[in-house]
Amino acid sequence: MKSLNPITRAARLLAATTALVLGLQPWAQAAETAPAEVKLDYAYYSPVSLALRHFGWLEKALPQTRVTWVLSQGSNRSLEYLNSGGVDFGSSASLAAVLSRANGSPIKSVYVYSRAEWTALLVRKDSPYKSLADLKGRKIAATKGTDPYLFTLRALQQAGLGKNDVELVHLQHPDGRTALEKGDVDAWAGLDPHMAASEIQAGSRLLYRNPDFNSYGVISVTEQFAQEHPQTIETVLGAYEKAREWALKNPDELAALLASESGLPLDVAKLQLSRTDLKNPRLGPQDLLASKAAAPILVSEELVRRGVNVDQVIDQLIDSRFNPVAVAHQ
Repeated sequence: MKSLNPITRAARLLAATTALVLGLQPWAQAAETAPAEVKLDYAYYSPVSLALRHFGWLEKALPQTRVTWVLSQGSNRSLEYLNSGGVDFGSSASLAAVLSRANGSPIKSVYVYSRAEWTALLVRKDSPYKSLADLKGRKIAATKGTDPYLFTLRALQQAGLGKNDVELVHLQHPDGRTALEKGDVDAWAGLDPHMAASEIQAGSRLLYRNPDFNSYGVISVTEQFAQEHPQTIETVLGAYEKAREWALKNPDELAALLASESGLPLDVAKLQLSRTDLKNPRLGPQDLLASKAAAPILVSEELVRRGVNVDQVIDQLIDSRFNPVAVAHQ
């Protein structure tokens, strides 16, 4: 057999090594051109996003890119913005992201911005209702496609009720609070900080709470954006990490910032943050298991298209290849 000359041998070795590296890291590529604009949402239910926007860390990390911020009032709005191109990075509850992908939205979840008990079922302070069973035939305000809505369905199911056993009134979170306090509905699937505000300012009572029925908060991107801009994603998540670390070290300043941005009293902000865990931003096996444990409600309540394998959807949704902690400390 004819032997290869050293140059040919080296070239083939380089090609093989490159192929191996790319095989291990399918997203590896040459330095990408940063997009001219990056659009992100910020939300009162995501305190870290408020810190990131306030201090301008992302603008400093992407000096050649215009950074645009869009206020989101809930997971449904965030995912609408993401799927329409209104934002490149959307903040939603993880189960809401599962629902969106299961119904055809090509999105990937890349970061956990909080793990919070941010939703519960509330009634007015003078309400006669004492249990979930008491809500049969009653009006419940909930924002369709959000964690409070899915929380409500799971709570009702636990009490032997389905969505057809109550009257679900689809209102955005602030409007749901107003409807409860005015007496237009009997219960409300609240979301912080509106839930905390209603507790403190109107005396609304938590009828049912269950931390295990609260899904964690994720940042998602489209598959196309993930394919075309993986380095931009790492930069954005690195900036998020700076904001998260600041939030952990400065809880009083974070509460003041949340109060200032939302226009709510400081004690409301502190109540919300007392139910918010910012310690673990990485998506891992435990998140897959948590999402899969919650997924059956999507099927039983016919919220996903017939024939969809929700476990497979979750496997495709959660993208754990990005390490925001490592990027932030480079």
